[in-house]
Amino acid sequence: MARILGALCASSMLLAVLPACATQGHKTAEQVASRAAVLRVNPASANDGARVYIKNCSSCHQLDGAGVAGAFPPLADNPQVVGNPHDVISIVKLGTRGKLVVAGINYNGTMPAWGQMISDTDIAAVVTYIRTAWRNRATPVTLADVEAVSQ
Repeated sequence: MARILGALCASSMLLAVLPACATQGHKTAEQVASRAAVLRVNPASANDGARVYIKNCSSCHQLDGAGVAGAFPPLADNPQVVGNPHDVISIVKLGTRGKLVVAGINYNGTMPAWGQMISDTDIAAVVTYIRTAWRNRATPVTLADVEAVSQ
């Protein structure tokens, strides 16, 4: 009986996976090469944080994390982004305002409190993304890290 149940479970799993495998064949060589190129340049783009970043952050900080000089600070190659994770979580979750200098350029603006607009799970994903994208090499953050940051 156990063998029959095991075989049925394995068959069910195989049937669930096969349609997904079949759709892979429908991508053009150009699409596959393009996706591979993106992942080589920015492996972090494969995670959920990339989705959150593109939707909520890229209009100010740009798709490449370079920001807009004098208006929106860069996230790429930014010591504050790859430094203490609590600090960057706090900025994203609670917002900030005031003077900031990044790479010798002055910024004096407001970062909205995204904790009022997106979930802590999404904040963990996007902070992990910005800490690992664009040549940034920092440790990921967890949901528990984000939940530990409060007003």
